[in-house]
Amino acid sequence: MKIASWNINSVRFRIAIVEQFLRDEQPDILCLQETKVIDGDFPFEAFRALGYEHIVLHGQRMHHGVAILSRVPIVEDDRFDWQANSEARHVGVRLPNGVRLENVYIPAGGDVPDREANPKFGQKLDFLERMTRWSETLAGPSILVGDFNIAPLESDVWSHKQLLDVVSHTPIEVEALARLQAAGDWVDLGRRFHPAPARLYTWWSYRAKDWEASDRGRRLDHMWATGAAADAAVEHHVYERCRSWLKPSDHIPILTEFAF
Repeated sequence: MKIASWNINSVRFRIAIVEQFLRDEQPDILCLQETKVIDGDFPFEAFRALGYEHIVLHGQRMHHGVAILSRVPIVEDDRFDWQANSEARHVGVRLPNGVRLENVYIPAGGDVPDREANPKFGQKLDFLERMTRWSETLAGPSILVGDFNIAPLESDVWSHKQLLDVVSHTPIEVEALARLQAAGDWVDLGRRFHPAPARLYTWWSYRAKDWEASDRGRRLDHMWATGAAADAAVEHHVYERCRSWLKPSDHIPILTEFAF
């Protein structure tokens, strides 16, 4: 089974490159973040035409939004409010083999890494704390995917030194993510198959005139797994070429292949 994840930054605006990716890579399941569409306006037919008949949504107008699109049956969806304000940032399902699949869009956290000066940063840290408490209660193999908006390792950013005070790579965020990972005994599949310090970026800012030449990337998108799900992972891929496609997202897709 191939499971992919992609912060698409508006699924309707970028439906052409989503379709291209699905035709090229044929994942069994695609998890999208930042779909930016209410459920009733989601482009169902584009996905059904490619065989993705099973669609679970948690949408929101203009902002946020997550979706799971599958060619295999998925059941028992849930939607946790880890933001504690009803933002559409999570949806989860159970796969036919019983494995849980959780799709999350963690808040970016604003520009200033200070809870008092920037409430959005505090919301991000609180979101991670709620996820950590949830993670402590997990039972059975699970997969957690999405845009975590944190690049935890020194080699997950283009310059560790220059980004230490930049939201997404600050020590307080990295420590919070480490607590989440430890709480569920999660395995970081990206780094299992591409050990640090290998270059493994998934995001490049739109601000760069030539993202490829400047290559100021960060690894913000992740796929984690526990127990038998982690043991079943056999390959992990990132698709850097998608950053150069027409009307690209600032994120690229990631995909893990599982032997189940």
